[in-house]
Parts: sequence; structure tokens; C-alpha cells
Amino acid sequence: MDHSEQPVIRLWITDDHEVTRVGLRTLLSSCPAFEIVGEAGSAAETFAAVQRLKPDLLLLDVRLPDRSGIEVCRRLRDAESPPKILVLTSYASDELIFEAISSGADGYLLKEIHADKLIQAILDVAAGKSILDPAVTSRVLNRVRNPSASPAPSKFDLLSAQETRVVALVAEGKTNKEIAREMGLSDKTV
Repeated sequence: MDHSEQPVIRLWITDDHEVTRVGLRTLLSSCPAFEIVGEAGSAAETFAAVQRLKPDLLLLDVRLPDRSGIEVCRRLRDAESPPKILVLTSYASDELIFEAISSGADGYLLKEIHADKLIQAILDVAAGKSILDPAVTSRVLNRVRNPSASPAPSKFDLLSAQETRVVALVAEGKTNKEIAREMGLSDKTV
């Protein structure tokens, strides 16, 4: 891929896993078409930085410790000069995909994507195209064509990002005390 004639795309990365951020930064920094302007592990850090740094494109996970990526999309959609938003997540839930799109995301990709395809997707979204991961495209098209066949939302879909994280940690067998310590909460809150 020859990116030499394109303007540099200023990227911001938001993912709650530091290893994922480091991997994305390492991969994307090697591409001359991109400038990584920063990264964050939470929605709050992202809001402050996007206002200040005005990146062209935000790579965003849907599960964050303080808010969902969907809420980030909604809030940034109404910003003065909103960045393009490419959701990059490991969650392929139909409801999350539709929420992300209706909340202003310009694309939705699963983290299993190959590096070259991710780079191309970022270039495409920055150029104004919309992107859907091939693994979810047929389900999205089927749901759009047959809205009455859509499944009813699960009770888990009603949980906040923090509640979902607590449930995941419970499923791992952690105690309330361990969860509280890991999430910076009180035992009573957990």
C-alpha cells in the first residue's frame, strides 16, 4: 500500500486494555499515513483529549470502565468538529453493532482483523467510507431486511459497562473483595 501521497491521519486510540493500546500504537505508528496523537483507557480521558487535540479518527472499544463506547459515540457525534469513529472490539453482538452505528460510529470491526485490513479500514473511514466487519455484515443486512426477525434484547444488554465488567469478574470466580480492589470500588458497591 502506498500512503505517501495522502495527508497524515491523526489517530486517537481508546481501549481499556493497555496491551491492546500498545499493540495498536506499535502497528499504526509504523504506517507513514498515521500520526498517533494519543491514547486512553477510559471515556473521560478520551472526551478531554478529543476536545483538546482534535484527532481525525478515533479507534474505540465498546467496553470501557467508566462508560460504554456507544456513549462516547453519542457524545462525540454532537461535538463541534467530531472525529470519525471506528469501533474496534471483540464483541459481535447485533445490538452493540446497531447501537454503535445509530450512535454515530463510522465503522465496526472485530479485533481478529488482519493488520493490513485494519490499516485499509482506517484509511477508508478517514476518507468518508463506512466499514462493517465481514463477519457481521450478513447479520446486519439480514436484520435490516427483516426487522421483525430481530431477537429481543437480552437483560445483559441493559447493564452498564461497569456492571458488565463486574459480571465478567464474577464469572471468573473472583470474590466481591477482589473485584472491588481490581475496579477501585468498595465491597458494598460491588
